[in-house]
Amino acid sequence: MRVYLLALNPTDSVTEGFLPAVDRLGIDATVLTDQPAAHRARHPDLEVLDCEVRDFRAVISRISAQGPPGAVFTNSDHLQTQAALAADYFGLPGKDWRAALRTKDKAEMRRHLDARAVDTVRSAELSAGQDPEVAFAAPGLPYPCVMKPREGVASEDVVLVGDRAELVRRCREIQARRPGAALVVEEFLPGELYTLETLGDGRVRHVLGGFHTQVSKPPYFIEERMTYVPEHPRPIRDQVLAQLDALGVGFGACHTEFVVHEGRARIVEVNYRAVGDQCDLLLAELLDIPLFEHILRTHLGEPLPDDLGVRTDGAARLDYPCADRAGTLVAAPAAADVRDGGVRLTYRPLREVGERHELHGTNRDFLGVVRATGADRERVDRAVTAFLSAQHWEITP
Repeated sequence: MRVYLLALNPTDSVTEGFLPAVDRLGIDATVLTDQPAAHRARHPDLEVLDCEVRDFRAVISRISAQGPPGAVFTNSDHLQTQAALAADYFGLPGKDWRAALRTKDKAEMRRHLDARAVDTVRSAELSAGQDPEVAFAAPGLPYPCVMKPREGVASEDVVLVGDRAELVRRCREIQARRPGAALVVEEFLPGELYTLETLGDGRVRHVLGGFHTQVSKPPYFIEERMTYVPEHPRPIRDQVLAQLDALGVGFGACHTEFVVHEGRARIVEVNYRAVGDQCDLLLAELLDIPLFEHILRTHLGEPLPDDLGVRTDGAARLDYPCADRAGTLVAAPAAADVRDGGVRLTYRPLREVGERHELHGTNRDFLGVVRATGADRERVDRAVTAFLSAQHWEITP
C-alpha cells in the first residue's frame, strides 16, 4: 500500500511527524510536490515526484500514472481541496472537498455560516485587481476592522485598520506585492484567542483540547505564545463544534481558531489540518498518543478507537522568539533539548545565523520555537522563562 503525500515546502510536521508515522505503519510513501529539490535534499531516501500540486488535475494524473493509491493525504493549508478531490476521484477516504474549500476560502466560510444562521460576521470581499477606493466607498464596514487575504495563512498580511483611508492604503500595499490575491475585510471580533484541536473519522470526533494564544500588539496578529488548554468549558466547546458541523468539518485533523467574548465563541478561521508550528509535535508528546498514525489511519479507511487513551495530567507551552527588526541574524542559540525539574524542553531554531530577512509582521518573523511539557503549569512556565532569559539573538541592519 502506498500513501501519496501532497506538499509544498518541507515542514517539521512532515519530517518529524508524518514520515516517521508512515514508517511505523509499515506503508510506503511518495511525496508529490512542486519543490522536489528541497524535499530530496532533506529526504534523500524518499520517493519524491515533481507535480503541480496546486492543480487537482495534475495530482490525479500523476498518481494515476504510478498505479492505484492506498491514500492521498496532505497537511498543507493550501492543498486540502486538491487532496480531497484526488481522494474522491480514486474512491478513497478523505475530506469532503466542499468543506475543504469553504474553510480555506474565508469569504465563503463567512457566507456559509451566515446562510446557516450559525454566526454572522460583517465582511466584504475585494477581488484581485479591484480598486479598494471604489469597493469600500459605501458606508457599512465597522471600524476598526481586520483585513486579510481570502486564502491566507500564518498571519500573512493580516492587519487591523482603523478607518477607510488606512484600509484603502493597506489594500493597495498588498495588491502591489500580491497582485493575484483576493482580500477579505471583516469586523474585528473582540475577546481572548483560543484554538480547538479535533480528530475525526466521520463517525466519531475526538476533542484533543486546544491552546490559549497570545498575539502581538496591534496592528498585527503574530502568535507569540501557545499555552495548552486540556478542556474548554463545555458551552464554549459546543458552540465551536456546532460551527464546525455547519461547515461540514469532521474528518481527519482540524485546527480551529476562535475568540471568546462574554461567553460567546466565534470562529476566526478554520485550518482543516493538524495544528502547525510544532504544536502537533508537542500534542503527540503531551497526550502520549500516536497522533500522526491516527491521522493517517483515517485516510487509510481505518476507524478511530472510541477512546484514544490520552493523558490528561500534563501542562504545555510553546513560545516563539520573534525578530523585531529587518536585518541579518548574527547570533542565535543552537538547537537544544533540556530536562529541568521534570519539564522536558526543546528548542529548535527557525533561522540560520547569517540569514537576512525583512520584517514581515507575520509568523515568518519567528526566530525559533520553544516547546515544553511537564506535570504542572507553574513548572513549565518557570522552565521556559529561565531558558529564554538565558538566550541571546542579535540582528544587525
